[in-house]
Amino acid sequence: MKPPESPTTPEHGEREAPPAVSVCVLQKRADFLKAARARRVAMPGFILQARKRGADEAEGIRIGYTCSKKVGNAVARNRAKRRLREIARELLATQGQAGYDYVLIGRRLETATRPYQILLADLEKALRKIHQPRPRK
Repeated sequence: MKPPESPTTPEHGEREAPPAVSVCVLQKRADFLKAARARRVAMPGFILQARKRGADEAEGIRIGYTCSKKVGNAVARNRAKRRLREIARELLATQGQAGYDYVLIGRRLETATRPYQILLADLEKALRKIHQPRPRK
């Protein structure tokens, strides 16, 4: 017996899959340190750091997640990182820019307890701020 075929259009309440964009996870400490020296935007639920990579570095979008022990015990840190991974999965493929490294840093209490839709809106706003041209002095 064959499993039922999945519908080609999303059902009511389901989201359409984002377009295929190469999104890799940062794992090397050096990449996190480079992002820490780059531009950052603080939002109530998290901090977003982003840096434009050089032409000789990796392609696509790269994302990293971090939560220090200030966020809480291992359960709280993992919950915060899961929520950060989910908002990044939803938005970065469509609103992130290729050639950038992004790092999402969890905040104590806020990342785990902030309503999900508000976290999504915060990430959209942070991405707009990060990609705005800086004013010249």
